[in-house]
Amino acid sequence: MIKVEGLTRTYGDFVAVDDISFECQPGRVTGFLGPNGAGKTTTMRVMVGLTPATRGRVTIGGHLYQDIPNPGRHVGVLLDASAQHAGRTGREVLTLGARTMGLDPSRVDEMLALVSLDEKESKRRVRNYSLGMRQRLGIAHALLGDPSVLILDEPANGLDPAGIRWMRGLLKGYAERGGTVLLSSHLLHEVEIIADEMILIGRGKIVARGDKKSLLAGAGAGATSFVTSLDNARLGEGLTSRGHTVAAAGDGLRVECEPVEVGRAALELGVVLTDLRSNESGLEDLFLELTSDTQRESVAGATA
Repeated sequence: MIKVEGLTRTYGDFVAVDDISFECQPGRVTGFLGPNGAGKTTTMRVMVGLTPATRGRVTIGGHLYQDIPNPGRHVGVLLDASAQHAGRTGREVLTLGARTMGLDPSRVDEMLALVSLDEKESKRRVRNYSLGMRQRLGIAHALLGDPSVLILDEPANGLDPAGIRWMRGLLKGYAERGGTVLLSSHLLHEVEIIADEMILIGRGKIVARGDKKSLLAGAGAGATSFVTSLDNARLGEGLTSRGHTVAAAGDGLRVECEPVEVGRAALELGVVLTDLRSNESGLEDLFLELTSDTQRESVAGATA
């Protein structure tokens, strides 16, 4: 478990992290979300002893990171995929890590296979790796010691869509086996797919936390659905009569209720649905609203 207690980090008059507290539990993926410069990376650097806290503290499994013997066997860390030695090969990077942690050399091959870096790629110098390959190598290094806690800063950067899907499955499976995952990102959609809990931070302060449902409920934003059918007019009338707010949206309807309610109404009305899904804009709107004073662009005035 990761426990953050009253953490503050200042640089002169600038407050990078402002008295934040939260916990990350075993068996769960915690998404740490905020715009660039919100304080995510600073918080993670304090967690692993790279930056001292001005006030407060962070413990992992009840210990400060610097007090954990052979920490790589307990905490896997990826803060900057480009911080690896450019002149070494990927295999050399992992081999040195394995020796430092006292691991069997076979662990290197296991991790290379896990992150899909083949034999030829593993012998290539890191300077010749793409960003996506460096991310895969960084994840392999974080998992090398079979740790119980993972701390990952923007691990999806540089990954293609297939790589992002692979990473989601990897982290979800890790948490399901009892691991603790803290995953930071400024990409809301990528995190909300796998996160059991989300912590939203802006200007160094936590502005909201919870799972998707509780975040929307706390903001007074009810669930909405988008639906199309073979008879939108009849479906819309039926949903309205059941007390749901309905509005036209493209070639379908936007309904202020859960998709299951729309499906139940369609079944009772005998209307065939051609598309039914949750409207995903609610959480994004909430995120932008809560962090609006940290955004470089005005959301209302932004252009494509």
